[in-house]
Amino acid sequence: MIVLKATQDKVLAALQSVAGIVERRHTLPILANVLIRKTGNALQLTTSDLEIQIRTTAELGGDTGECMTTMSVRKLIDILRTMPGGQTVSLESDQSRLILKAGKSRFTLHSLPGQDFPLVQESAAFGPVFSVPQKTLKSLLGQVSFTMAVQDIRYYLNGILFVAEGQTLSLIATDGHRLAFACATLDVQVPKQEVILPRKTVIELQRLLSDADGDNRPHIEMQFASSQAKFTFGGMEFVTKLVEGKFPDYNRVIPKNHHNCVTLGRAALLTSLQRTAIMTSDKFKGVRLNLEPGALRVASSNAEQEEAVDELDVDYAGDNIEIGFNVTYLIDALANMEQDMVQLAFADGNSSALLTIPANDNFKYVVMPMRI
Repeated sequence: MIVLKATQDKVLAALQSVAGIVERRHTLPILANVLIRKTGNALQLTTSDLEIQIRTTAELGGDTGECMTTMSVRKLIDILRTMPGGQTVSLESDQSRLILKAGKSRFTLHSLPGQDFPLVQESAAFGPVFSVPQKTLKSLLGQVSFTMAVQDIRYYLNGILFVAEGQTLSLIATDGHRLAFACATLDVQVPKQEVILPRKTVIELQRLLSDADGDNRPHIEMQFASSQAKFTFGGMEFVTKLVEGKFPDYNRVIPKNHHNCVTLGRAALLTSLQRTAIMTSDKFKGVRLNLEPGALRVASSNAEQEEAVDELDVDYAGDNIEIGFNVTYLIDALANMEQDMVQLAFADGNSSALLTIPANDNFKYVVMPMRI
């Protein structure tokens, strides 16, 4: 049976949309495979790592009928990448083998039975469906994902907290040294739901979501259960296990009444920090900020007695403040923003600083000071 017959670019795009979660090494060899399921004219491609499952449905030609098999997704992608985009490729099922043909090329590939593929058991109790434009969610993820912890022993920090309540969707991430908060308005009212999405899920969503503009912006539908989240968008279905645990109370971390505020150009501050970061040592990424009426000085030094000082003219009339930061934490936040102007708020030299967008409550970034 000919399972599919289409151009190389169509087949490759469908495979690449599901292949991101497939690990290189597996205790179960079948998890390196893609489940190919043909029902009539529709073809379903499914991958899983036992915690995340991605499925896409596509019409890629071939014979009409029923077929279910699995094959190595990486091998198939690697073969297709070497072929011209417009070339027609076909995949034929023959007992425990699959035959891929394109032009004068022919590949015989090993397959494993489709019924042996371990599908993720979907929760029976998902909450109400709500949706946002894909571009909105991609933007929210981009504003907070860089602050997720990496393999922290506090496993609930290795991901992003999603809070849907009323008409607001908020995303929060922290690694214990800094915290990012971003929110957007929903079209519908939803009951309060809080879930923590794992790091791998977040990275995969960022890869798959579209940031297209216009009236026909594709939406992403979301549903949360106690241990799972489900996302549906662009012909894809994405089911993921959630991180269990209690996320820190982010409202207590975000400062409310820092009275020393300065508004300045984001690009100017970013380039100033990038320049002074050159003189920090690899292990100790500290920079010192001196804020006084009319000026913000950024300074750094290293073990070789080298120094950098950069001064920015600012409209500021508050207290004199000297405070140290890990420069990477400031650069990360500014590099992931698009606004022209940012606001920095301080209490004193020993308290966390708050980075926001002037006249916009939808983004907040808190960074702890460091001793220099």
